[in-house]
Amino acid sequence: MTDTKSDNYYIGLVDKLVKDRDLPDEGLISVLLCDAPGFSEHISKKARQVREKIYGKDVYLRGLIEFTNYCKNNCKYCGIRNGNKNAKRYRLSEEDILLCTDMGYELGFRTFVLQGGEDPFFDDEKIVSIVKKIKQHHPDTAVTLSIGEKEKNSYQRFYDAGADRYLLRHETADKDHYESLHPENMSFDHRMNCLKDLKEIGYQVGCGMMVGSPGQRPEHLIKDLRFIQKFKPEMVGIGPFIPHHDTGYADDNPGSVDMTLRLLSVIRLMLPEVLLPATTALGTLDPKGREKGIEAGANVVMPNLSPVGVRDKYLLYDNKICTGDEAAECIRCMSLRVEKTGYHVVESRGDHISFIR
Repeated sequence: MTDTKSDNYYIGLVDKLVKDRDLPDEGLISVLLCDAPGFSEHISKKARQVREKIYGKDVYLRGLIEFTNYCKNNCKYCGIRNGNKNAKRYRLSEEDILLCTDMGYELGFRTFVLQGGEDPFFDDEKIVSIVKKIKQHHPDTAVTLSIGEKEKNSYQRFYDAGADRYLLRHETADKDHYESLHPENMSFDHRMNCLKDLKEIGYQVGCGMMVGSPGQRPEHLIKDLRFIQKFKPEMVGIGPFIPHHDTGYADDNPGSVDMTLRLLSVIRLMLPEVLLPATTALGTLDPKGREKGIEAGANVVMPNLSPVGVRDKYLLYDNKICTGDEAAECIRCMSLRVEKTGYHVVESRGDHISFIR
């Protein structure tokens, strides 16, 4: 970076963020929007240094099992929303799910992420049964659920059955923006209460937002960062918005890869211990997006363990990558990609450091 007043100003903001884990709103906006030459590499380097002090060079694997693409909701941006009559629906059986975890365990996965639409077919009893059997078969693994909004007693039942983590993206911390993206029967307040309930129960909790979603402005991102800062999640999943052809946003522009990477670095500096995925959406918009995510401070990757026959049906957005790869190929490819960044995939549950006993 050239030694100019402008560059020194931005470097000073990053140094303050490293030291205080915080900046005033105007400072955060300056950091997010800075396009000075070399700045992206500077903040990424600081983010890598912070994560390496805590997690070293390790990158944690999560085996993703997309077990149903039925959903009762009609979120305006989502390809598997209830109103999309062109979606080819499927559900995996409990046996199918357990076969995925058995195969994943043999491949070295020690965390399984059960992700699906809000599908009423999978009631509390079915989810409890699946979680219990995974833990019985593989007691040294972590089970993460990503199945949307439930009531607190349901979350408690899943936790008591052995679920360790729960992912529930808040999508946006601005109520008006949230309501513009969701149908009237979905409540911003209920979503936020769900996250609060998950924390109170004792889960390792993940929230997160879309970057560049329709109508998003810089002040929305600041609200997201303030919410994340206050909530202190164990995981934050962010990725660029990607339009789906069967939604009203089909012709909208996708979110920015560069802004997503900048936010990954900022979040790492604000919450040094956070578990931060380099998401599939990043890799969909940029062939090296996941590697760039790791270089920006991420330390989690999520290869797909779902049966190949259903992967092209779980399309939240268009042009999703890795829909045709076998699981063994996914993990081999991912490991090689991670190694090229100077990091390495490890066979570990990859818990948040505050949960490591």
